[in-house]
Amino acid sequence: MKNIDYESVIGLEVHAQLMTRTKIFSGDSAHFSQNPNQHISLISLAHPGVLPKLNEAVLNLAVRMGVACGSTIAKVTTFDRKNYFYPDLPKGYQITQNQNPICTGGSVRIKNGKSVELDHVHLEEDAGKSIHDDQSEFSKIDFNRAGVPLIEIVTKPCMHTSEEAAQFLTEVRKLVRFLEICDGNMEEGSLRADANVSVRLKGDPVLGKKVEIKNMNSIRNVKATIDAEIKRQIDLINSGQ
Repeated sequence: MKNIDYESVIGLEVHAQLMTRTKIFSGDSAHFSQNPNQHISLISLAHPGVLPKLNEAVLNLAVRMGVACGSTIAKVTTFDRKNYFYPDLPKGYQITQNQNPICTGGSVRIKNGKSVELDHVHLEEDAGKSIHDDQSEFSKIDFNRAGVPLIEIVTKPCMHTSEEAAQFLTEVRKLVRFLEICDGNMEEGSLRADANVSVRLKGDPVLGKKVEIKNMNSIRNVKATIDAEIKRQIDLINSGQ
């Protein structure tokens, strides 16, 4: 079958670092630093016996985003432990919102006039940063980013082209900057996107098998990567896989 017989279905998860003075659960500085392991403490390094304390400014910024997108703001919200191994995740789990996110629903209007529906916006902490240097046999860990507050903006699977995804990310970056929620500096990792991509026959109500592409840090990369993934999936299906 020809490529024209297929349509792609795309959802984005956009991580935006919040512009707070300190981290989400500790008093460590949340500011960007070129010098590794300067903004750390016993709490952000998850030493035994330490406990998190929620930063009120984080809640205010998340609510601001929800109001701007027309989301429903939760009267009761909770945090959960997401257990998985990252070498730069000191606790061995991430504190995030799963069952009760702070904002649900809402939408963002993009350049072509379409409203991209949001599933939810939730709060979580960022991990640290692994540095893989070709000149060394060891990987290095920088914990400055560990515990920096994030909102994750999760869309519904309602986009069908890489151009729509790029437009959505462009509008989100403009919005978080206008609201003074995030500086939007993708080259510093302040704004990052994961793309969930699948393809299906046109008119089929059932979604195809999804592939998630993680941690893209430019709008151009998001667009090019989605296009490559759509082609890869169609080629696989056409070859009987």
